Amino acid sequence: MGRSVTVLGARRLTLRNWPEVPAGPGDAVVDVAYGGVCGSDVHYWQRGEVGESVLVDPMVLGHEIVGTVARAAADGTGPPAGAPVAVHPAQTCGVCARCVEGRTNLCVRLRYLGSAARRPHTHGGFATRLLAPADRLVPVPAGLDLRTAALAEPASVARHALARAESIGGGVRGRRVLVTGAGPIGLLVVALARLCGAAEIAVSDLLPQPLELAVRAGASRVVRPGEALPEVDVAFESAGAPSAVVAALEALVPGGTLVQVGQLPGQGVTTPLHLTVPRELTITGSSRFAGGMAATLATIAESPALFEQIRSAEYTMDEAEAALATAADPRKPGKVLLAFGG
Repeated sequence: MGRSVTVLGARRLTLRNWPEVPAGPGDAVVDVAYGGVCGSDVHYWQRGEVGESVLVDPMVLGHEIVGTVARAAADGTGPPAGAPVAVHPAQTCGVCARCVEGRTNLCVRLRYLGSAARRPHTHGGFATRLLAPADRLVPVPAGLDLRTAALAEPASVARHALARAESIGGGVRGRRVLVTGAGPIGLLVVALARLCGAAEIAVSDLLPQPLELAVRAGASRVVRPGEALPEVDVAFESAGAPSAVVAALEALVPGGTLVQVGQLPGQGVTTPLHLTVPRELTITGSSRFAGGMAATLATIAESPALFEQIRSAEYTMDEAEAALATAADPRKPGKVLLAFGG
């Protein structure tokens, strides 16, 4: 694993050299080039926990990883040495009911890079080198810059949210869309909804800077605090705020769909569910993603300029704490990257 960004507890971060783990026949070694800083990385650093996942032992952060294959798997599977790849962060069992259904994101034994949900914790990929199963390495399309390819994991999360809307409510093509919260996931939902043919895309946020970036990502209009939301057919709640859920439900027209993408607090959430019956609303959650990273990378490669602007800042691994602080600041929108030199 080499040198890595390791969280020890709340506000305790270090660069640690972890011992090399022996590679199995199906494992490849990746020289990590970039890692995107996610809200979960920020929360482990700020509070030592993400929801019910509590940090007990030191853990390497990071699950949005791209790099170059340094050593291909010995059994001949996966991309060859020298190939640019994105790393799928999920390890699933393949045999539980959800995996058999193809809903691998809901696997009962799911492990995710950089997660304290289980013990021992699952180390992430904020490291100079990463050992990973070859079947979890997704080739990056030719010509796509690795910095932009680093958006593959969060863009796959956004793509899954749009797929949830498609499966239960007809999707976004030709329809009016609302995205609450212009953080990285919200911005990626905006970009993908635009590419999917949404007729109108409104974005709400509490701060002006994220809204400015939302317009560049494809929003038709922005909604500032105190302004009325437009009527919409589909809403994606990506702020993870109870007040945003209320606003989204109230904005939906009869027959509308709400996709809950943001992580809400475990208690104290009050929503106007009485609207669901007379308006016959459909509400669904969207958790991570089930496959599809190759298709997401292909979409990014087809419209790189739309996604490049969602990258906002880049730091070296020696500046990891500054990177986390920037990602935690809502006045500094977009995706923060860590560069590892691979």
